Amino acid sequence: MSEVRIGLLGLGTVGGGVVKLLESRRALLEERAGCRLTLAAVADTDLTRPREGLDLRRLPMTADAARVLDDPSVQIVIELIGGLEPARSFILRALAAGKHVVTANKALLAHHGAELYDEARRRGVTLAFEAAVAGGIPLIRAVKEGLAANRIRSVFGIVNGTSNYILSKMTGEGLDFSTVLKEAQAHGYAEADPTLDVEGLDSAHKLQILVTLAFRTFVDLKDIHTEGITRVGQQDIAYASELGYRIKLLAIAKASDRGGERAEDAGVEVRVHPTMIPAASPMAAVSGVFNAVFITGDAVGDLMFYGRGAGQLPTASAIWSDALEIARRIAHGVPALALELPQAGAAALPLRPMDTIRCCYYLRVMARDRPGVLSRVAGILGDNDISIASVIQKGRAAEEAVPVVMMSHEARERDMRVALAAIDRLPDVAAATTMIRVEGGPA
Repeated sequence: MSEVRIGLLGLGTVGGGVVKLLESRRALLEERAGCRLTLAAVADTDLTRPREGLDLRRLPMTADAARVLDDPSVQIVIELIGGLEPARSFILRALAAGKHVVTANKALLAHHGAELYDEARRRGVTLAFEAAVAGGIPLIRAVKEGLAANRIRSVFGIVNGTSNYILSKMTGEGLDFSTVLKEAQAHGYAEADPTLDVEGLDSAHKLQILVTLAFRTFVDLKDIHTEGITRVGQQDIAYASELGYRIKLLAIAKASDRGGERAEDAGVEVRVHPTMIPAASPMAAVSGVFNAVFITGDAVGDLMFYGRGAGQLPTASAIWSDALEIARRIAHGVPALALELPQAGAAALPLRPMDTIRCCYYLRVMARDRPGVLSRVAGILGDNDISIASVIQKGRAAEEAVPVVMMSHEARERDMRVALAAIDRLPDVAAATTMIRVEGGPA
């Protein structure tokens, strides 16, 4: 049986999981790869910190990444150090040396994916990244291979477990954002600095990767409309429930080739933001740190992928799915195929500007309860081609502002923004209007 030698960069949580799976399931992994799997070197800046379940004395530890990158016997490099640098430089160095690379680094791929894919293509090696999106869910391979015969119409879902945990607790227990965030940090579900998760940036990284694969279109990360959950209040969670909805942070991409009267609708819309979805939908039932992604293809129809989007062993499972595929090819002399790397298609879709997208909207207007206020708000909406599906108004307080909650029919983002600016200028409107986009239409 031939041998495939693997180098690991980073022995953090996921790196530890990769080693654990190799140690506990070596026979199974080698049977499925058809070769011996040798961990040639493990590079990490901290050689002394204990890793639960691992005996560091038995591992080929080194503080020098060159032991992995410059060893000609290492055929596969697994990059798990995260961040943009030195991860980018390390991967480029590995590819230039003719080594195959497996990574879980979604931020790096979102920022520098095109450069890395081109380098792998030029060197005739594989750059694999199943673990970069949705943890243990085999989503990347499904989009690249399982749906190859389809034109993908839409990809949307929950791809950040931290934000989903927070919104689930706010919905189920009536707690406010700051309280649940502290709890999530105490349980290890949120980082000490949770910005990437709660501001939607992590979801945008993952969506950028999915768009590249699903639509064969490269979208610059800065062009993805991104909003987080920090401004979702308990009041809006409660109104959503009363209206028959749940609020989730969704990553959404939809393709359209419609022309005619609405030529601006042609292209792909790519956005991340809090979204109200019908409480009866499968996506609304996804709670805690779990992820779920819906994909619609023109041939296959609707698909749902659900599972653990993070965690040591789920992510390590995805790493090994890539590493075993590469090892199998090495052992049997099958070369890497350039076609397997993401690339823009011949008919790549343009990115639709955010102000051209159409959806339904939830509005919470804080207005003083005086005659004519509601009619003036409704008039502004009507003047901007926005029709109202339902209204909720509770409480009466002539001097204090009370919430007026509205659900709109489908409207254009540009029109809604113009209307909101006019509404917020009304003398009887006391605060900026809260707006949350709605998918699935009015209940």
